[in-house]
Amino acid sequence: MKRRTPMNFMLAASFMVLGSFGHGVARADETCMSPYMAKIVGQEDFVYVWTLGQEGVGDEQDKLVTIDVNPKSAKHGSVVHTVSVGGRNEAHHGGFTDDRAHFWAGGLDTSRIFIFDVRTDPSKPRLVKTIEDFVAKSGGAVGPHTFYAMPGRMLITALSNHRDHGGRTALVEYTNEGKYLATYWMPTDDNLQGAKKAGSYADGYGYDVRALPRRNVLVTSSFTGWSNYMMDFGKLLQDKEAMKRFGNTVVIWNLHARKPKKILDIPGAPLEIRCGWQPNHNYCFTSTALTSKIWLIHEDAQGEWRTQAVSDIGDPSKTPLPVDISLSSEDDLLWVDSFSDGLVRLYDVRDPFHPKQIYEKKIGAQLNMVSQSWDGKRLYFTSSLLANWDKKGADNEQFFKAFQWDGKQLTQRFAIDFSKEKLGRPHIMRFGAYSLYAQRPGSESMRVAAHGPVYQRSAR
Repeated sequence: MKRRTPMNFMLAASFMVLGSFGHGVARADETCMSPYMAKIVGQEDFVYVWTLGQEGVGDEQDKLVTIDVNPKSAKHGSVVHTVSVGGRNEAHHGGFTDDRAHFWAGGLDTSRIFIFDVRTDPSKPRLVKTIEDFVAKSGGAVGPHTFYAMPGRMLITALSNHRDHGGRTALVEYTNEGKYLATYWMPTDDNLQGAKKAGSYADGYGYDVRALPRRNVLVTSSFTGWSNYMMDFGKLLQDKEAMKRFGNTVVIWNLHARKPKKILDIPGAPLEIRCGWQPNHNYCFTSTALTSKIWLIHEDAQGEWRTQAVSDIGDPSKTPLPVDISLSSEDDLLWVDSFSDGLVRLYDVRDPFHPKQIYEKKIGAQLNMVSQSWDGKRLYFTSSLLANWDKKGADNEQFFKAFQWDGKQLTQRFAIDFSKEKLGRPHIMRFGAYSLYAQRPGSESMRVAAHGPVYQRSAR
């Protein structure tokens, strides 16, 4: 499979434009992916859902759930495969290697990392390797969160550390084969590592990471440590000291050197980062969970990186708790999920300094992740945030929902009740397709490959 370079990706994205805003512009789920990866430009066949095991539900284990989402498939709208990994690890995020041969997924509690072969048979991922020594190898990083593809490498953000289980943490780098390479600790007031502190904070917290290769830039955001994210949410809200232990920064890094350059203030726990794809759009969006705002992280005319709050998300006084965002490949639309009110909101961000809300829809009693198809016609949602933070009683809905977007409104296509199906709590989603591997269902290449040591043979 030929891997696209960032420039090839830009050219491909340009040719995908079908019209003007609101009339079929090409959009991408995979804007949340690395620019070093191949993209699914047609109909995705599967959505892989990394799912938290739940006590008393099914086998109670974390698992990777495969859902058939191709309307032409006889199994459309159904779960076609599950892989349990043993125990509950606080399953959270995951990502593909740059060749999309393998899917890496982590546990925020145990810091275990699970690597699945998704190329041999995209309909039936196989667990082929478990990394048990992430904390020891990294020098004390805890809670692997974002798994971000680099050329031949996997870059992982952690959320915590093994000394005090607080928010100070690191970036950790592995090869695609699962060999540890390096740890890059977040800059702090007592060790800026040569970075410029532009505001009040240098807290050393971590959460998400995204790259702008054309600017030789990595951007990281910040959340909170193990002692907070493993606490019951109700107790957390009543703990004044715990509520002080949330990140307030994003860090601009030298991409190639993996060195922090500038620490910028974004108060209120900036979570997901989504960066512009267009070659003259040197900016990224993030949202703050605690203050319910959209922030712009942008490079000014002098080449300096700055931050600016550009919009409220709902009524911040009601703490809607925005948890996930998705930016279109044309950088014109931004979807924002908020956990507390179960709403998805859509913003026109053609002027990134002045987002305008143009649509909203109630998805469920609680809402977490959102993913879009490349053509912008399909959106998928999941419900779970963290095992101890999800709502209780009747509001503890655990679902996967698929919607059609026609440029004006969302229409539900199908839904899977993860509680009823005894699967657990669905969190992050990633797409799979036979076309990525020049395969078709039941192909001979899949049957032959299934008999070999795929992980060692196929990984770079």
